[in-house]
Amino acid sequence: METQVQNPQAIFNMPQRLLVPLFQRPYVWSEEAQWAPLWVDVVRVTEKVLGHDHGARHFLGAVVLQQESNATGTLMSRTIIDGQQRLTTLQLLFDAIHEEIARLGLESTARRIADLVENPEHQRRESEDRFKVWPTNRDREAFAEVMAVAKPDHPTLKHAREKIVRAHEYFSAQARAWLAAEPDNLEQRASFLVDSVATRLQIVVIDLKADEDAQEIFETLNARGTPLTAADLIKNLVFQRLNATPQVAEKAYHEYWEQFETPFWEKEVSSGRVLWSRSSLFLTQWLTAQTQTDIPAREVFTSFKRHVDDSTSPVTDMLEHIRECASIYRDLIEGSEDQHKPLSLLERFTYRTSTLQSEIVKPMVIWLTDPTLPPVPVEQLAIGLNALESWLVRRMLVREKSAGTNRFLIDLLGEIVQVSRDEAGSRISELLAEQTSDVSYWPDDEAVRQSLETMPAYRRLSRGRLRMVLEAVEDHRRGFTNFGSSAKGEQPVVRDECTIEHVMPQKWGQYWPLPRDVTSHDRDAVIHTLGNLTLVSKALNPSLSNGPWDGDQGKRTALSAYSSIKLTADAITLSNETGNGWDETLIEERTEALIDDILVIWPVPAGHTNEGRHGSAGSGQGDLTVRDLVAAGLLSSGQLLISGNSKYPDARCTVTADGLLEVDGKFYETPSGAGKAATRRRAVNGWWFWRVEDSAGPRLRELRRQLAPETADEGDIDVQDDHLV
Repeated sequence: METQVQNPQAIFNMPQRLLVPLFQRPYVWSEEAQWAPLWVDVVRVTEKVLGHDHGARHFLGAVVLQQESNATGTLMSRTIIDGQQRLTTLQLLFDAIHEEIARLGLESTARRIADLVENPEHQRRESEDRFKVWPTNRDREAFAEVMAVAKPDHPTLKHAREKIVRAHEYFSAQARAWLAAEPDNLEQRASFLVDSVATRLQIVVIDLKADEDAQEIFETLNARGTPLTAADLIKNLVFQRLNATPQVAEKAYHEYWEQFETPFWEKEVSSGRVLWSRSSLFLTQWLTAQTQTDIPAREVFTSFKRHVDDSTSPVTDMLEHIRECASIYRDLIEGSEDQHKPLSLLERFTYRTSTLQSEIVKPMVIWLTDPTLPPVPVEQLAIGLNALESWLVRRMLVREKSAGTNRFLIDLLGEIVQVSRDEAGSRISELLAEQTSDVSYWPDDEAVRQSLETMPAYRRLSRGRLRMVLEAVEDHRRGFTNFGSSAKGEQPVVRDECTIEHVMPQKWGQYWPLPRDVTSHDRDAVIHTLGNLTLVSKALNPSLSNGPWDGDQGKRTALSAYSSIKLTADAITLSNETGNGWDETLIEERTEALIDDILVIWPVPAGHTNEGRHGSAGSGQGDLTVRDLVAAGLLSSGQLLISGNSKYPDARCTVTADGLLEVDGKFYETPSGAGKAATRRRAVNGWWFWRVEDSAGPRLRELRRQLAPETADEGDIDVQDDHLV
């Protein structure tokens, strides 16, 4: 290895080819981060020279080059191990300056810098021998186009939107403006500009012999410039390990890796607090599926390298497996993003878990759909995915913390890979149902109901998650609970499109007078609950505003005329049946009906209960029971509870010493259960429905508030740094 400081003229002057390996990442430098600072440095050095400071220099950094063996009669070649972004940018800068100086008719000055970009014609054997730097496969067409065209009109080029062309256009514009700043001094300014970029920029050049370890040097130096992604490092690693001829390596690149250098895979996506390229995230999830190991973001490359080192299979087999899994992964994501079509089981799971921001389930999906393993039977796939989705959604609805679920789900995957794929889904469901700790339990029907009956869902759940829940209920009511031809409806709801609307508006003061037995605090307590929410189109939402329910300009009229959402139609029907407009009682009834649907959409195994589990779910009022009120002395044995709803004046129940509620000789654990029995199976929110002793007595929710005051709104997402969540 030889190391020396050189200027661009020394690096590029001799006939040669500096080759960017196809397994390195494409050109990624940008105007703000690299082009503009480089141009500022070039101008600063040039103007110092114009001011007779002949010692002016600027250090650009380091590059690593490796000697290649050459056939007799061919151009000398070296591989760019590190610094391809820097060297490619210099070539674009030089060519842009050359073109601008040539436009001015200063051919001899322009020729001085052209010699740093192109090899002489008599030295070329192939057309690509023209350029001294030859980029990675992804960038070659754009590079060749912009560098080969004399005085290019950048916007008209085929690759005008590629970064390669945009960089050339940027440097052309800057050089043109700087040269024109002193029209009477063009020749001197052009000469000094060429001198500065050719001889006054300094680069540390590390020259490796053909037998030296380029991979080790590459890993050490990769942090400069724009940081390499995990996918960039993994790509470099696996193609180095191929140890193939350039022709074989290029064939493997096209076959296995080229797909990852497309906008879909290069898109940045978030997982937890980490922003990943989608390719890096997928490769991490693929590796997690293979190893059943929790991999922090900072350790992805190291873990992948260890996996490659430990593998006894050829690297090509691993690349083939990655390609096949990636194809399925992409199809699922793109399919799930189609807003209009009915989704398959896997697409629906992908859409909903993506909305939940639960990337940690992707390794399980990769394993379940692995094309190199025996297929998981369709019914088992449905059991497993439905169980996982129910587990995730229910934990979100009871607002259980997500800290620690990473480790649990990876441990779950470790258990599942040990069983036959013919029973994988059943085993997933069984293992989830067995959990009792806070980090892993599966909330039962009662836990979900208690949480949602009083939760101000509009404030406590993110808009995306709440919309997904309402969409699921809408599709359920349209008959799209099942898949394919078994769906009863004509079309599912358009996903990720509607906005969430309050049926009774948040600002209700002007048009929604309070009934005699309802306080403003009572109303505010239900205004954000599920029963008062629906979906409307973005266009309809502004026109509804805070208007009244009834009348020609009222919300009922507008919703009836323009909304095709069954959630909305059902609310209107409920209102029409009672003739009482839209009030707190109907909101409670609709909340219970929506909860009933949610429990059907995301079921638990028959008989599943959280009774006796250790730990405590969530926090606050949703965890309290009538038994807690009795223990606190807020209710007493034999105390009478009466209906607080004028529609059911005869409803009664009695409190027992052990906190049960008796209705007609039968005993119920929850206020809602007792309310449903007392109203002859009408769903009600029991905490709101029951008053203590008489019509002026406090509602049960007021007693509960004394034990656990309603907490302030808080975030609903708990993530762990550096891990998939």
